[in-house]
Amino acid sequence: MDTGRKQEDWCAQTTTTTNSPHSIPPHLTTSPAMDRPPPTAPLSPQEWEQLLDDFASSSSPSRRHRWLHLPLLDLAVSSLPRRDLPFHLKPLLLSLIDDHLLPPTLRSLPTLLNSFLSFPADHPLRDHLLTTVVSAFASALAVPLSKDHDAPPLAALVDALLAAANRPNHAPDRAARALACDALRALDAALPGLLAEALGHLYALAAAERSPAAQSYLLLLASAARHAVRLGRLGSSASVLAVAGPPTPFSVPAHLLSPTAAPAASMAPPSEVNVRDIRKVLALIMDRPQVLTPAAAMEMTAILAEVASAVLKWAPAIAAHIKVQFGGMVHSSNPMLLHSLLTLFVKFPDAFGAEDERAVARRLALAACEAHRPFAARLLALHWLFGCTRFRNLVSGLGRWFYPNLFDPLALKAKKLDCLAYVAAEVDGDKVARGRASEQATRLLDDGLVCVSAFRWLPAWSTETGVAFRALHRVLVGAAPHSTDDACCPGAGELLNSTIFHHLQAILVDMASEHRGLVPVIAEFTNRLLACNSHRWAGERLLRTLDERLLPRLEPGYQLASYYPLFEKIAQNEMVPQLRLIELLTKQMVYLTKKHGPDTGLKSWSQGSKVVGICRVMLKHHHSSHIFLSLSHLLVLTIQSFPDLEVRDHARICLRMLSCVPGKKLRHLMGLGEQPSGVTASHPGSLFDIPSPRPAQDLKSMTDLASYIHLERIVPLVVKQSWALTLPNFSVQSRPSGYILSIQDVSSTPSEQEKPTGLTIERIGYTQETLRVMDSKGAETLQILRRYFACIPDYLHSSGLKIRIPCTFRFESEPFNHAWGSDSPVSGSDGADELLALYAVMITFSSSAQFGKIPSCRVPFILGEPPGSGMDIVPIDNQNREESSYCASVVIELEPREPSPGLIDVSVAANTENCQVLSGSLKPITVGIEDMFMKASIPPDTPKEGVAMYYQDLFHALWEACDSSSNTGRETFPLSGGKGSAAINGIRSVKLMEVTPKVLIGAVEKYLALFVVSVAGDSLITILRGNGVIKNVVWEESDSNANVGADALVPYSPDSNLQLQLIDDDDIGIGSERYGHESKRDMGVMRVMIFLPPRYHLLFLMEVGCASTLVRIRTDHWPCLAYVDEYLEALIF
Repeated sequence: MDTGRKQEDWCAQTTTTTNSPHSIPPHLTTSPAMDRPPPTAPLSPQEWEQLLDDFASSSSPSRRHRWLHLPLLDLAVSSLPRRDLPFHLKPLLLSLIDDHLLPPTLRSLPTLLNSFLSFPADHPLRDHLLTTVVSAFASALAVPLSKDHDAPPLAALVDALLAAANRPNHAPDRAARALACDALRALDAALPGLLAEALGHLYALAAAERSPAAQSYLLLLASAARHAVRLGRLGSSASVLAVAGPPTPFSVPAHLLSPTAAPAASMAPPSEVNVRDIRKVLALIMDRPQVLTPAAAMEMTAILAEVASAVLKWAPAIAAHIKVQFGGMVHSSNPMLLHSLLTLFVKFPDAFGAEDERAVARRLALAACEAHRPFAARLLALHWLFGCTRFRNLVSGLGRWFYPNLFDPLALKAKKLDCLAYVAAEVDGDKVARGRASEQATRLLDDGLVCVSAFRWLPAWSTETGVAFRALHRVLVGAAPHSTDDACCPGAGELLNSTIFHHLQAILVDMASEHRGLVPVIAEFTNRLLACNSHRWAGERLLRTLDERLLPRLEPGYQLASYYPLFEKIAQNEMVPQLRLIELLTKQMVYLTKKHGPDTGLKSWSQGSKVVGICRVMLKHHHSSHIFLSLSHLLVLTIQSFPDLEVRDHARICLRMLSCVPGKKLRHLMGLGEQPSGVTASHPGSLFDIPSPRPAQDLKSMTDLASYIHLERIVPLVVKQSWALTLPNFSVQSRPSGYILSIQDVSSTPSEQEKPTGLTIERIGYTQETLRVMDSKGAETLQILRRYFACIPDYLHSSGLKIRIPCTFRFESEPFNHAWGSDSPVSGSDGADELLALYAVMITFSSSAQFGKIPSCRVPFILGEPPGSGMDIVPIDNQNREESSYCASVVIELEPREPSPGLIDVSVAANTENCQVLSGSLKPITVGIEDMFMKASIPPDTPKEGVAMYYQDLFHALWEACDSSSNTGRETFPLSGGKGSAAINGIRSVKLMEVTPKVLIGAVEKYLALFVVSVAGDSLITILRGNGVIKNVVWEESDSNANVGADALVPYSPDSNLQLQLIDDDDIGIGSERYGHESKRDMGVMRVMIFLPPRYHLLFLMEVGCASTLVRIRTDHWPCLAYVDEYLEALIF
């Protein structure tokens, strides 16, 4: 009881109480050695696991109380070196000590440190624990130290470490002594000058130590000497190596306790005695470099260079001593030792002569070529070689060492090519041996590019291509460096006439003519030169060379489009004549005109538009008098003979501007409508300046978004549908109130007990009938249908078929500007000519129709359409809209659950250039029945030449299955995936179209050509084959379709809701007699098969006559008949 009371009284004076729920009574955390109770039996591993579990539990503090009577800190520290304790428990014990058992003050850290030093030498945690304690202690201190709170524990800690280091040299604990020296060095680094007054003791210890631990003693001595120099101790008359007593007990230096800053290095020269002492310290440090590891040598040389520089003026012989002791490192293969030598080489230049410079340069060049070295060391050697100005004059003689090897990493190849480019520029600039040097420079460049020769056939964006062109650019920069002012490079004239520049031009011309894929890279390379004030002359000269040497090699053709980026650069430059380019473009337009055909329409339009675009660039950048005759001839040729109307219109506009508008005004007008690229000087603050706060916009602006922001279909609808048939779902399944479904599969829902465990089958409802015998024709029909339906995805259990509606997204600048206030939202805008923009546009879609979940679309950036002049010719059909930078392409993706039209509601949210957010609704997008038209699926095992016959057989099978009297009405067909099946319940109808064959054939070829599967009738086949639009179908040239009128008409009865009545063939004949003999449909028959997602079909059998056409319709989805009649009417009007 007395012992416990004494512990509590002592801890009450040395500890503070915390409010942490995990804190424990102080008498359990630490106790002085004089009052320590009798030793307690160590805990077993199971008891430690239980203790850790109790302390980790925060829900029940009582679980921790049963352990509080034990000296937990002593038990935990003593258990760490135990070998019988499982290793996984030791990190947990460290966490327990750190979280719960460490005292709140630093006074017990020396005691803890002593216990760590007493661990066995081979204990795996001793070094880690000692380093952790010292690091934590050093990080908790800051200058100035508190004399009462910080200084005593610091002194005790240094005492413990000095006592560990000051042990006999022959003691077996050299690892502990080395660790103590490293800990002292860490404290000295955290508190500069801590050991400055003990420098004499450290010198004696380092001189006496002869074991491998000498490295730690030398580093400690060097660190203390460096801080003594930094603190200005050398200017004192007292010796820095003087000692006044034993190293312990240690006292904290006064400058660390002073509230003022530590004294800076004195400007007074060092005293003679201190110069002598520092020379002694340096001699001891340099006497045994062999005991230093490479990392220690690198640190030692950095300290040595700093200390020696402080006294070099008064002891110049130190530099020679350094060269003698460390000069042999040049033959080392370790990069750290090379770095150590370079540190001394740069710090003491007078100590190393010209021969030493050549030896170091050769060693670095050789190190970069040694394949066994790590990649970082090889790359670092090249950086060292070219980073030191003393090696610049020696590099040209080391060119043979810089050739990249085959298996060098790409980054190393790039650096070696930079070295070769520098050497080639240096060699080419040698005026003494001009001819031989020029030949050597070109050989260096050619041989160096061999290592990345793959760039010639790799894509333009490949890394090898970037490395090769980077080397070519380095050749120019090395021969003509960038000037500090905006003036032209002083060596431009000499370089233009140099062999290396002519050779570089020849390389680029050969690349462009032999490898079309590199043309965009060459254009970008030229653009980079033109953008630099120092090398603009090189870019202009390169363009003239391309014009003189490359253009005569090129021939007109579709492949010439690869060179359009270079042509545009040539057209933009005022210093390059345009006659050769205009002649080549004229030949290209003649070639495009001759080769134009049905399969080349898009190519002709694309390439013709680009040629006219290059002509427009010429109009902007050149005087019209210089290019008038040749350019007008090109434009006239385009207007007269080019097949594309849009290209002819653009050429006509350019010719009128060339002939009617003066040159200066013409160039001004051509620059007004250009789209700015990137961030231009006209509004530099749009992306980088902070916009000024603006008041909130009126909600009226949000509701009017549809008046100036438009999302429009590219392909207009044949039928402007504004209605859709929907029927209420009469299924017994529970649905939300008012839930409306289109016609879908009718399935019975059994009770939970009656539900089968096998595959779920969706069926079309049918009435019970007696079994019927099926003939061979019916069996063949079923086989075709089963094979076909196995290719259709089951939309109820997996992803169904999707349709895509391409649209354009645009917005008008002028209404947008008016809606959002009188001042433009563009930062820095100065008028209506500025282009507005929207950023991060999010377009979301929703629909009440059965279209599934519609994905949103994003437009990162879009420019507003500038206000028109009112004289523009705008085509009515959006399909012919010119692709513009003011429009963005948006594709709406639908997964219809039934083939019915509908409306898609559109919402938009976007950011303006001043960080405002606008959101609202746009005009809905109409989805028509023709958007659902798709080709039927083809089984994967169908050969390509048998597709047409397969489609014909499938048409006949579906035609037969959709007959109400067919035997297939009771059959179910498994869908793809095997989980669901479907049945066919067909319906028939007819449509009489009183239209001439010419109109009908034109409509079918325009809208339904993709879905025609067969054509019968000699006259009809002759017409359709001659037109060449309908291809890959079955042409039935025999007269085997005279009886096509045998199918029945299905009328609708107003008295019977959704009832189908079969009418005899005689009634059809009676109803058709009124059309007379001249309406006889004797030209032939066209069969059209359309797939309606997710699994329905629409079949047309068109009996084409001289004055009318009878369309027989069959489908397995009767609601679509509500739209087919209107669609057929719209086809011919």
